[in-house]
Amino acid sequence: MRDNGFDHPVNRRTLFGLSLAAVAAAGLSSCSKSTGSAGSSATSSNSDDPKAIATDAYLFGYPLVLMDVTRAVAGGTNRFQHAQNLPTSSDRAVVRINLDTLYSSAWLDLGPEPMVLQVPAMPSGRYWLMQLMDAWSNTAQDPSSANPQLADGHSGPPYTYVITGPAFSGTLPDNLTRLSMPTASAWLLGRIQVNGEDDLPAVHMLQQQLKLMPLSAWLAGTPASSGSLPRPQGDPPPDQVANMDATTFFNRLCAALTTNPPAPADAPMMKRIAALGITPGGQVNAQPAELLTAAVKDAQHRMITYQNPQGKDVNGWKYATDLGTYGIDYALRANVAYFGLGANLSRDALYPSIVDTADDHGLPRRFRLKFPADHLPPADAFWSLTAYTADNYLVENDADIYAVGHAVPVVPAADGSVELAIQHEDPGPAVPKGNWLPIPAAGEFSLTLRLYAPRPEAIDGTWRPPGLTTLPAS
Repeated sequence: MRDNGFDHPVNRRTLFGLSLAAVAAAGLSSCSKSTGSAGSSATSSNSDDPKAIATDAYLFGYPLVLMDVTRAVAGGTNRFQHAQNLPTSSDRAVVRINLDTLYSSAWLDLGPEPMVLQVPAMPSGRYWLMQLMDAWSNTAQDPSSANPQLADGHSGPPYTYVITGPAFSGTLPDNLTRLSMPTASAWLLGRIQVNGEDDLPAVHMLQQQLKLMPLSAWLAGTPASSGSLPRPQGDPPPDQVANMDATTFFNRLCAALTTNPPAPADAPMMKRIAALGITPGGQVNAQPAELLTAAVKDAQHRMITYQNPQGKDVNGWKYATDLGTYGIDYALRANVAYFGLGANLSRDALYPSIVDTADDHGLPRRFRLKFPADHLPPADAFWSLTAYTADNYLVENDADIYAVGHAVPVVPAADGSVELAIQHEDPGPAVPKGNWLPIPAAGEFSLTLRLYAPRPEAIDGTWRPPGLTTLPAS
């Protein structure tokens, strides 16, 4: 196990297939009729047909149920589970894994009292992000090295926050920055920049300096636990949800609604699905199992084949800038949860991805990706480019090079441009170290360009990633 903290094989619906989620939401997956933007109606129809209602209910509730199962599998709340290692091509636990950050994950129970989070000083401008998702998979808070989001008059580092649930109404110490969450259950997904294998001990030390404890313990001066939860065991949460029969799924949704009620904007949907008994604490046992099963099948097809109308396709690079919060766009929310639960807000990270074929009838192809002078990927933190096989794993190669742009810096030409050689064979001394990214000898491959703390021009489309070019066969 590496990046996602689970000791089991994980398919492409893994927790941290984040770039895959962005690609799927941008329209790389097969097409279906869109339900529109985040402000549009999210029902499949205005029909009162029970099957249509159940189909809508599945799309609406899928992220909540998946989050609830993921929380249960984690094995504990209010404690971190820290990732420790960087992956290689032999790792098959996580698809489209990154080599740029280590994760520190914690499920929070904010019902009893608020939780205090303290982020230590990160030397040398090291990137960090503390993403906080509500029980419905919306990113509600995202303090980071680019924007610590401190309250007026507060300073740091260290950066000290108090995370409150929706029922909290007490007073808080003046020296804590409040991060309000709309649900009592929340997922804290932290990321800390890692600069290659030699940097792992430094990141491990920083992980141990992260503090997470109940507000009462903080006020009492109780030392924070420095231990990490063990890696969860068992089947991946997405597989557990997929294997639920329809009645079990909808009853699990009803149970999850009791502790994590929907947003006010969801009132029309809640009224619609109440006709089937889908209410907080309700049950759907009175509904025919065959009807619910058929509705789930339809909903899963819609969820997987959904195409985001806001997705971007720039010179072959596909990505989305409207992920992380979803409003009432339930199809997009479900699609992103299915392909990569935990997608970031675009201001925190972007993941343009491109797919091509490594050979032409058995002859290896050689690609180039050239960034003009002063047009490298615009990111306030850093950027990287990673290659993947058709199965979304890192590409095996004798040089053990899996990504460029970050741990080993790229080398510009005399005119300031940067040209990357993307090919299977070593291009030789003419290509500087750091400018060669190996791809498979044959078959489909993909590249993901990760921008951490992207600048506005990357988000608004002013900056456009260049397309891949192919060299003539040698």
